[in-house]
Amino acid sequence: MTKYTLHTKLQLWATETEYIIEPYGSDDLPMIINRRTGEISMTPLDPTVHKLQTAPMQVYGVMGILKLATTDFLVLITNRKSKGNLLGKEIYLATDYKVLPISSQSTISQILANPAEKQLLALVHSHLFSSTFLFSYDWDITRRMQAQVIAHADDATKAPWQAADLRFFWNYHLSLKLMQQTAFDLGQFIMPVVYGSCDMSWTQINGQRFQFTLISRRSRFRAGTRFFTRGIDADGHVGNYNETEQIVVTENNSKTAFVQTRGSIPLFWTEVTNLRYKPDMQVMDKPETLSALKTHLEEQVALYGSQTLVNLVNSKGHEQQVKEGYEEKVGKVAVPSVQYHHFDFHHECRNMRWDRISILIDQIEPELLEKGFFHVTVAGGVQKWQMGVVRTNCMDNLDRTNVVQGAIAKWSLNKQLQELGILSEGEVVDQHSDFMHLFRNVWADHADYISNAYAGSGALKTDFTRTGKRTRLGLLADGSKSLKRYFKNNYFDGPRQDAFDLFTGTWIPRGPSSAFALFYDPRPLFTRSMPYLLSFAVFMMLAGLTLPRSSDYSLMYYFLFWMSLATAAFAYIRAHGVEYVSWPRLKRLDDVIYYDGPGFRSRPGPKHPDYMDAAKHGRLTSTRPYRIEEVEMGSKKRTD
Repeated sequence: MTKYTLHTKLQLWATETEYIIEPYGSDDLPMIINRRTGEISMTPLDPTVHKLQTAPMQVYGVMGILKLATTDFLVLITNRKSKGNLLGKEIYLATDYKVLPISSQSTISQILANPAEKQLLALVHSHLFSSTFLFSYDWDITRRMQAQVIAHADDATKAPWQAADLRFFWNYHLSLKLMQQTAFDLGQFIMPVVYGSCDMSWTQINGQRFQFTLISRRSRFRAGTRFFTRGIDADGHVGNYNETEQIVVTENNSKTAFVQTRGSIPLFWTEVTNLRYKPDMQVMDKPETLSALKTHLEEQVALYGSQTLVNLVNSKGHEQQVKEGYEEKVGKVAVPSVQYHHFDFHHECRNMRWDRISILIDQIEPELLEKGFFHVTVAGGVQKWQMGVVRTNCMDNLDRTNVVQGAIAKWSLNKQLQELGILSEGEVVDQHSDFMHLFRNVWADHADYISNAYAGSGALKTDFTRTGKRTRLGLLADGSKSLKRYFKNNYFDGPRQDAFDLFTGTWIPRGPSSAFALFYDPRPLFTRSMPYLLSFAVFMMLAGLTLPRSSDYSLMYYFLFWMSLATAAFAYIRAHGVEYVSWPRLKRLDDVIYYDGPGFRSRPGPKHPDYMDAAKHGRLTSTRPYRIEEVEMGSKKRTD
């Protein structure tokens, strides 16, 4: 670990001119934020502060400072819940937050009077309270165990934020202002936070107790929601990238760890939502595809070692083009130490024959044996290194991926427990029902965490993960979750994506008018009026049922008129579904929605006259007012 010890408890004193963040029960210098200039310093605490009539606020961590439209805001963790103790280090879940305006020139009510600031603050709050943020004061939760051991000597002179894995340092953007301070060392205040999950339990097999832990870490690069962050970007980052680490620790502190990764298919592709249950498939054959894919794979090899790519998408139908595109591009880049395997999950496991996942395990077993797992002995020496990982994907990297990762994890766990002497040679965890109940539920909960973050619902197929069997009740539950995903992904995910972009620094506000796009609707009035027209027509038909009639035909023309109007409005909405989806507004996706370059699209896409004219002349900003406002209001570059 580093020479720094993060402050485990702080208290915030607020005055008209300063925020004073004082280490509780310590003589260390406080961090002081000048509320008039925004400057940060560390000076001895003025004794008169403790005589303030207002009691200090209890704080358990500083997430950082976030710039919004009118002022910067201080984001604090004000409550926590212990997730357990790993290797003598406590891991916490943040459960409550405070977002405080730094400027003292305006009251909070005056700040909220600005509709842009009010909306941005709502995005911040929704992101904080709908996410699972983990942290530890004395264990680097951003890095897998093996990476910590490799970098142990270098870490001795670093602050925790300097040693953190930047991919999983979720509050990196918020911490920038603190990290950039050169006059003062704020290392004890800058606490890396992970967006992920952590489950740990003490259990036993054959009378031997051990701790079973499963940790997931979600990448802040290309972060977002299911349909708005598919595929890869030019820097080689993919959507829904997660690292999962399975750790076993014995009572005498011998430990093993096994890591897997998941991430979106590393091509430029998406599914364009349009209110239909199955969106339009779009694979974009861009000139930078090969370089982005090569960058991604080379980074994975550099970080983890050899890569086994497991692709679970369908060979035919809706998913065929993205499957074939992936295979073609992987073959062309030919990165050393990368092996590709396709397993048509739905075909191989049809008719609920999910035991056939063993076919895939048998297929990749030689590579699993070669990669191994990480093992540290009781004496602290490294017995084994994990030499590579399995990178699994399906379309969403959720449901099929969860099932396969759980099966691979169980295969590895047998090897881990045999290495530790808990299982004998040839013995497997399936022979121990009590432990398998724990194992399955931990992996099912892990699946739900990742699925809720990306798709807005729990994972599908978790009946198999929890019980080892596919059931009809599980199918019904999956139907309910699928409907929930449909409504969330089509009608509610725009603001969720805006919150991701704001919090990770993908979009940065520049001034008081910077959130204009959150309010401005660029659609023609006719298009905007259709849902209201449909609703009114349905209302009038229902109202007609209460009207007096002299015969069965007296209201026929009345109903015919309103039925025709409702049908026309519904047909228009269905034909122009892309116009009624809840799209992100801060960082618009026009280049994806209106893409007209080489590649594949399952049905002709919508045409945006201004956008198509811009693309034709090599410009990707249109002359429409909302495009100009977008450029004015925020930067689209990611801050690394």
